[in-house]
Amino acid sequence: MRVERFFDILGADFYTGVPDSQLKALCDFLMDRYGVDPKHHIIAANEGNSCGIAAGYHLATGRVPVVYMQNSGEGNVINPLASLLSDKVYGIPVIFVVGWRGEPGVHDEPQHVYRGEVTLKLLDDMKVDHFVVDKSTSEAELAAKMSEFSGVLAAGRDVALVIKKGALTDSPSVDYKNLNELRREDIIDEITKVSGGDPLVCTTGKAGRELFEIRENAGEGHGKDFLTVGSMGHCSSIALGIAINKPDNKVWCIDGDGAFLMHMGAAAVIGASKPANFIHVLINNSSHETVGGMPTVCGSIDAVAVAKACGYPFAVSVDTMDGLREELLKAKAREGLSFIEVKCALGARSDLGRPTTTPSENKEAFMDHLRELR
Repeated sequence: MRVERFFDILGADFYTGVPDSQLKALCDFLMDRYGVDPKHHIIAANEGNSCGIAAGYHLATGRVPVVYMQNSGEGNVINPLASLLSDKVYGIPVIFVVGWRGEPGVHDEPQHVYRGEVTLKLLDDMKVDHFVVDKSTSEAELAAKMSEFSGVLAAGRDVALVIKKGALTDSPSVDYKNLNELRREDIIDEITKVSGGDPLVCTTGKAGRELFEIRENAGEGHGKDFLTVGSMGHCSSIALGIAINKPDNKVWCIDGDGAFLMHMGAAAVIGASKPANFIHVLINNSSHETVGGMPTVCGSIDAVAVAKACGYPFAVSVDTMDGLREELLKAKAREGLSFIEVKCALGARSDLGRPTTTPSENKEAFMDHLRELR
């Protein structure tokens, strides 16, 4: 279905959400139509954040908003669905548009498989009426379902359109870019050189794929790295748990700006805990690049000031390789919690592969490495 007709049939004039590759056509359409315009389109920090924004929109206008997300975001919306939007509480109607990663019978990455299996069940459990949109869904079928859903929404209940791969087509071409020069793969390569044998926790998406290939190309094993293939926004918390329990070893965290924003409260907990062996590197390209390139608000905030306000005693920002190398070496030698923001360009190699080990193999190799440390 052409994405413009999908948009027309939904009939909403306000969208908020977290980008998803399965919804790239819709995301690009929204960016082409509205850009980031608070009156019509807000890219949120996380999916629960989207629910709050959508609720405020409905309270102020009486109209029905749309919240878009990957199905992994269902976990972040369960609480506001149950305790805010539900017709047993405030009865605030929302149209959810959910990208179905890990659809049963369709090959996908390990972190999406179980989530894909329970996508519809979670909606059922939350009493959210839903309709699956695939390549064969006609405009007439979607229009009929939205007409049916109008009564559900009018009763203060929520509905969901679950979007299969390739269901939305004909998106406009949107050029996502920034003015930064450093390549993420080069940044990660430099981190591996300076960190040496220290344990390293890496965020989800292309960063982990690049780290895996860097180790492969160097002929190294993968035991030093924990690849956070799912659980977006939680890699710094994982690294904190390791740092506290391995106080004699430096522990590195490679974070991304979208992940950092998604659960920014983790930075406050890290800053309050102040593990002296923790090095938090934020690679900031101000983009949800792995799922298509839509912007994050990290291009307009002062991440260093955020870190300092959260209690990090050392926090800097760099945008050159020489500056990065210098700050990595300082952090390695320092006794104290460190935060390094690295301004990064968009883009990755077209031939970038994926990890060839399973998550359980990664976990066992990483735990073996941790046991060998002091």
